[in-house]
Amino acid sequence: MAYYWFKSFHIFGVVAWFAGLFYLARLFIYHVEAEMEVEPAQGILKKQYSIMEKRLYNIITTPAMVLTVAMAAGLLYTMPDYLHQGWMHAKLGFVGVLLFYHFYCGRLMKQLEAGECKWNSKTLRLFNEGPTLLLVIIVMLVIFKGEFPTGATTWLIVALTISFLATIQLYARKRRLDKEREVAEAAAGKEQVLQS
Repeated sequence: MAYYWFKSFHIFGVVAWFAGLFYLARLFIYHVEAEMEVEPAQGILKKQYSIMEKRLYNIITTPAMVLTVAMAAGLLYTMPDYLHQGWMHAKLGFVGVLLFYHFYCGRLMKQLEAGECKWNSKTLRLFNEGPTLLLVIIVMLVIFKGEFPTGATTWLIVALTISFLATIQLYARKRRLDKEREVAEAAAGKEQVLQS
């Protein structure tokens, strides 16, 4: 019975943890893009994003990560044979990468607040894809364990996933270019007003 309690709360933790990571990286993108705004909007937005990032990281994402890891330890305690299986070693390796990503987000958050982050929105958009990729890999390892399928259906799903990620990147690029054009037009309009 303990196994089902651990598993239930592990799943709750995973869902909340990933939701937090997905949104946190998105807030980083908005935080960096606030640099293109003029004052006072720039200062207001950056301050608001810092508050939102801290609350999300400290109140939702980190507690969810702790819950996930604690319940995973409980699951492994009830099913110690899993520790002898290759898929579990791979899963734990990818979870280690995810933990690194989580703590690196904390570092980025501090850099953004201090105005020391060197990453641009394009780099952060790629960074934002990290948890998605890790989620897919970890879930596939748990579902298929050592019997990962390699048929046509698998490759179709991989192709669709890559297409989906490429579409997101293209849309993000379009939005960025539209924003840059809008800022340039606003600056040109101000310059014309000043010259009149």
